[in-house]
Amino acid sequence: MTPLIQPRFGWLSVLPSVLAVLVGACAQSDGTTGETGAAGTTGGGGTSVGGKVGSAGASGRAGMSGTTGTGGVAGVNGSAGTSGAAGVNGTAGSGGGSGGATSAGGRSGVAGRMGNGGTNGSAGNGGRGGTTGGAGVGGLGGKGGNGAAGATGAAGAGGRAGSGAAGTTGAAGTTGAAGSGGGLSTQGLTCTPQTWDATPVGWATVSGGTTGGGNATPTTVTTLSQLNTAAGGSGSAVIHVSGTISGVVTVGSNKTIWGLCGAEVHGSIDMTGSANVIIRNLKVVGYNCTDSPSDCSSGHDAVHVQGGDRHLWFDHMDISDGSDGNLDITHGCDFVTVSWTKFSYSSARTDPVAGATGHRFCNLIGHVDTNGSEDSGHLNTTFHHVWWADNVNQRMPRVRFGKVHLFNNLYTAAGDSACIELGVSANIRYENNVFSGVSNTVDSSHANSASIIQAIGNQGSNTNIGGAAFTPSYPYTLDAVSSVQSTVQNGVGPK
Repeated sequence: MTPLIQPRFGWLSVLPSVLAVLVGACAQSDGTTGETGAAGTTGGGGTSVGGKVGSAGASGRAGMSGTTGTGGVAGVNGSAGTSGAAGVNGTAGSGGGSGGATSAGGRSGVAGRMGNGGTNGSAGNGGRGGTTGGAGVGGLGGKGGNGAAGATGAAGAGGRAGSGAAGTTGAAGTTGAAGSGGGLSTQGLTCTPQTWDATPVGWATVSGGTTGGGNATPTTVTTLSQLNTAAGGSGSAVIHVSGTISGVVTVGSNKTIWGLCGAEVHGSIDMTGSANVIIRNLKVVGYNCTDSPSDCSSGHDAVHVQGGDRHLWFDHMDISDGSDGNLDITHGCDFVTVSWTKFSYSSARTDPVAGATGHRFCNLIGHVDTNGSEDSGHLNTTFHHVWWADNVNQRMPRVRFGKVHLFNNLYTAAGDSACIELGVSANIRYENNVFSGVSNTVDSSHANSASIIQAIGNQGSNTNIGGAAFTPSYPYTLDAVSSVQSTVQNGVGPK
């Protein structure tokens, strides 16, 4: 065993000399770059094993310089971290790693190479410009002129730049849609294209408004059976009436009925318990007492509204020859607008009961004085741009209980007994109306102590009873009274 031990002691005896040589070599030059080690960890300084010099510690990977091993050469700088792709305003890549640490015991290691700067992120996608609503059409203004167009929508915001190229600018927004009262083109519905109110004005706008069948796909009807099927029930429907239909039409709820060019209903339109109904551009000719020759009042109204109907809009209609009335509103109905409509009778008929007046009684609002329990607080109705014309004798309208607003209307019913009739607990505001060739503009013989009528700016009538009338809660526009007659005569009825 002795021969084996002696060589090991011999090697130990020369170890100091070897170490001196190694230290001297380190003092003369930089350590050799260690191989890349595992991420972020540096190899420990090599110690001599079995008589060989330990390898230098490996430097860390990208972005971190390896810690110099004991006696090893300074690790070179890791490659610069590449930048992530820019998102919206993408952040540029972080810079290269820091220089290698100084080696212990030798000269300072060479500084790690400066990492390449992070590459620029890809350009952020430009934000798309916000679009706004379609261009609004001007609402109808005074004297039949168009109102201002809807407000212009704000331009879409420009796209935000990424850290690369700037994002593209968003496209400018289109003009905003017109507000309430904007115009509606009747192209394809009327004989000649018109621009009419898109929404009602008046009481039909209150407490939820009146929208009819909305955007339901239109269906065209040519027979009474088809019309009653389409108009019945409560499902939303838009109905186009073509040609002439005879008989009694029964209308449910959530309906819009348009008369196409030349469309007529001969008979009666009945609405009992209906809600949210619009009827436009339609001529209605009543039975003219043929359904009750001995007493016209027992016959049909041309348009019959009763039984709690709500939110109705009758627009651009021609209604005539109702046996009882042309358009009566009774039994607790509410929120009704009648606009751009002509009322008349084809002759100065007589009647066995009513005599020479022929029961040519046009519009009754509230059927009897004793029905306050059902009617009080209801029967709120607006008439605007309405023409009471040939052979109408009374009730233009006759009002009980309701708050009724009459503005921009025309009265030319020569031979009348009474135009506006103030009944029990009625509250009537009449403004900028024209009375021409009529004999009795306001009849108050049916009023009570609670009845009110207030005249404002009318031509041919100025009757005030009971103080100030109600103030409408909805917006409306008064035409100059000097233009009312021509505006109404040229604008009313189907087109």
